[in-house]
Amino acid sequence: MKLYELTRFCHDYLAVDAFTDYCPNGLQVEGKSNVNRLVTGVSANLDLIDAAIAVEADAILVHHGYFWKGEAQPLVGYKAERIRRLMQHDISLIAYHLPLDAHLTVGNNAQLAMQMGWVVTGQDELLWLGELRQVSSIDQLTDDLGETIDSNPFLIYGGDHDVQRLAWCTGAAQSAIEKAAEHGADVFVSGEISEQTVHLAKELGIHFIAAGHHATERYGVQALGELLANRFNIQHQFIDIENPV
Repeated sequence: MKLYELTRFCHDYLAVDAFTDYCPNGLQVEGKSNVNRLVTGVSANLDLIDAAIAVEADAILVHHGYFWKGEAQPLVGYKAERIRRLMQHDISLIAYHLPLDAHLTVGNNAQLAMQMGWVVTGQDELLWLGELRQVSSIDQLTDDLGETIDSNPFLIYGGDHDVQRLAWCTGAAQSAIEKAAEHGADVFVSGEISEQTVHLAKELGIHFIAAGHHATERYGVQALGELLANRFNIQHQFIDIENPV
């Protein structure tokens, strides 16, 4: 299919215009005009690019792309090498950040809930709310989460209580812990943790699980890739570049 047909579909499907983001969403590096083989991955690092070259991909679609606000603009060093490798092999780079977090079907938050079997009850912007199907100990929930998404979650106890009401936001959303507590969640799940999160969890009385930025954001880009493959009859392969963070 035509590259611009694919990106136009994604633009509309993910409602890109509804977001003010930290990076450009959509086509970031233009390669060949037709896409027959699509590789998806979490972040557009050099290992992912090399893996895409090895399978002769026409385009790479990621959650974390390039050209972030506040970073240095010159394409030198590792930045130059990434772009050079893409352009030498005529591979397009497509990235969707906040639109892929928020989408109600293929979004990272929606897909994490699906993986875990959580019951979704609502959203507050990027923060998602839900429930376990039955009350659980926080230790059991942490173990189940780690096993399901293949990570090593970091748990901060927020009191001596079991859990059923959940709030979650994938990636680096640890600052949403206060909003999660305001919604009455027993536990807040995100990807990363900051120094102050430890104190807030204890003082707010809410358990906090940092399950890994990469691990919590594996699933949205896979779901979008499969959707594109089925809709447009193209080949799709998700390539997971290991990242413990």
